[in-house]
Amino acid sequence: MANATYDRKEQFQQIQSGLLDGEQIIAVYDAVGTGTGFIGLTDRRVIIQDRSFIGKRYAITSIPYAKITSVSVVSNKSWGGSFFSTGAIAIHVGTHTYEVEFRGAQKSHHVHNVILHYIS
Repeated sequence: MANATYDRKEQFQQIQSGLLDGEQIIAVYDAVGTGTGFIGLTDRRVIIQDRSFIGKRYAITSIPYAKITSVSVVSNKSWGGSFFSTGAIAIHVGTHTYEVEFRGAQKSHHVHNVILHYIS
């Protein structure tokens, strides 16, 4: 856990407070745009803070890697440039898709690769 990457200490601490015994944090990244507050990656699951609920409520959603069917790089550009030229990913869980946008392509690249590692 000492080598976990994170953007904001309070988000890291929020993820840390809900860990299962032996669970390790890999990264916690702040999200931009509406809906998602942050995403946390552990060695067991993806944790997303969803702020899209009515009445200024939000949820912390845990998604076990085994339930993730795919992970996508999301872009509004053509694929002429770099594969990770965007800072957004989509996580597909059954019929639901969680889209998370980051400040910077390195974070989306890291999240994509960690999820892909655990689901393949």
